[in-house]
Amino acid sequence: MNGHGIEAKGLVKRFGETTALAGLDLSVPKGTVLGLLGPNGAGKTTAVRILTTLIAADEGSARVADIDLQSDPEEVRKKIGLSGQNAAVDEQLTGYENLEMVGRLYKLGKDGSAQRARDLLLRFELDEAADRPAKTYSGGMRRRLDLAAALVATPEVLFLDEPTTGLDPRSRLAMWAAIRELVRDGATVLLTTQYMEEADFLADNIVVIDHGRKIAEGTADQLKTQLGGERIALVVKSSDDVITAKELLSRISIGEIQVDEQTRTLTAAVRGGVEDLREAMRLLDTSTVEILDIGLRRPTLDDVFLTLTGHVAEETDASSADDKQEELVR
Repeated sequence: MNGHGIEAKGLVKRFGETTALAGLDLSVPKGTVLGLLGPNGAGKTTAVRILTTLIAADEGSARVADIDLQSDPEEVRKKIGLSGQNAAVDEQLTGYENLEMVGRLYKLGKDGSAQRARDLLLRFELDEAADRPAKTYSGGMRRRLDLAAALVATPEVLFLDEPTTGLDPRSRLAMWAAIRELVRDGATVLLTTQYMEEADFLADNIVVIDHGRKIAEGTADQLKTQLGGERIALVVKSSDDVITAKELLSRISIGEIQVDEQTRTLTAAVRGGVEDLREAMRLLDTSTVEILDIGLRRPTLDDVFLTLTGHVAEETDASSADDKQEELVR
């Protein structure tokens, strides 16, 4: 497919003295998925709200579905769908009534709204619960209903702002399958997420942002390759062994060793591959450290994210720009 579903240049957004976006550029070809990654407060939700016309940028320009965002926001709204971090469904209405109401708001007509609601309930395996109030739905069902509502008008461009947050693994996999199907049907998707495996599975291209700026871009494989080397992952039996194991691994590691105290897992970046793994095992054999597991693996997107931002994707910051935006919008 030719052209771009989303193009943004130099987006800037300030909330008082806080800069949420500091000149963000994005380009999403039609029929592809862009994974927009970043910690809480990086500016992901701010970018989504600008591109979906909910708030205006202070500087910069954007086109969505080949329409200029600033000059014709109403036409943009006709072309897009949005599923936010919290399922925006009316809990007192049934699943069918929620979707039928959205159809009427989009002026699909009585019969068109009814048919579209039935089709989407079937597509998202909610047909058996169609006549139940949404308040009786599980979290996964509400998320699927929210995504279905975003699709009522058959949008060309779909914005998914952390759509699987809080879902159990089975519900998350079901949501991933639904998103992949939408892209096969030609939709352009901008996906924000804090789950690295989600971006790895769904995204054709990935943009990592921090403090409102783009700090990396590429496919998952390209980002991992840029990081270079491999990782020795070590699990020790006792918390008392962590300090000793870290000191020994530091002799062969090419960077800071990451430690998960809860799982007693240490991760060390190395360049020598199997030879470094052998050396690590030799060093550990000379100590009293008890090993439960050790192995060599390629870098993951979590490693990429940690290297680029200095913290894990799920880290929160109470003073983040997006949090401040929430307060100002309310």
